[in-house]
Amino acid sequence: VHVLKRPREMAVAKARDLLARVGLPDKEDRYPSQLSGGQQQRVAVARALVLEPQVLLLDEPLSALDAKIRVSLREEIRHIQQQLGITTVFVTHDQEEALSISDRIVVMSQGKVEQVGSADDVYDRPNSAFVFSFIGESSHLPIKVRDGNVVFEGATIASAGNEPAGEGQLYFRPQDVLLSDDSGSIVGTVTAQRRLAGTRIAELDVSGEGPAHHIEIEIPLSAEVAMGAPLRFKPTKWRIFR
Repeated sequence: VHVLKRPREMAVAKARDLLARVGLPDKEDRYPSQLSGGQQQRVAVARALVLEPQVLLLDEPLSALDAKIRVSLREEIRHIQQQLGITTVFVTHDQEEALSISDRIVVMSQGKVEQVGSADDVYDRPNSAFVFSFIGESSHLPIKVRDGNVVFEGATIASAGNEPAGEGQLYFRPQDVLLSDDSGSIVGTVTAQRRLAGTRIAELDVSGEGPAHHIEIEIPLSAEVAMGAPLRFKPTKWRIFR
């Protein structure tokens, strides 16, 4: 009332409208201690929106909430933003949040902008090793590009395309691999496994020059792999960074 210099009736109507937008139409007479953590976060969003800002800044707004409430509330924030058409800057360290609700993502490291683009850009077309490893799950192995091929420990694992000859790091996602027994396969020793929705993640130690390289790949639930057993695979999608 005092900040916007609005008549009380108009201010009350505005507050009720915003409470309805954030899904709390029946909570206007509650004290903060009577609200859950998720409800308090919704009230905070409503308090910011009542000022009718041109730009809304949300700095880690969901960090203190449990996983299920985080998913629900981030979808509501996205819906409200689209309804009101307010430019919103959403700061988060949660890659899933960024990928699921953003029109445009700015990936930063130590105050420096690493990449700006859509969710598809930063996930599928990262422009640096940092962005590839920071957004989503990834593994990498030291390789050489020789005679038009990508070579790991003497085995040709892929065609290099237009990649120039030399050394580099081959980055790939856990899901972008194929279990394969051909001569170009990479061999790893299974050190751990974990269930992930409809699939399974196998953790492998891949031998190389010096210490073994610890990587993760996705395997079907039907694949029976014993601990300590060798597992052969080939990356199907990858990027080389030098």
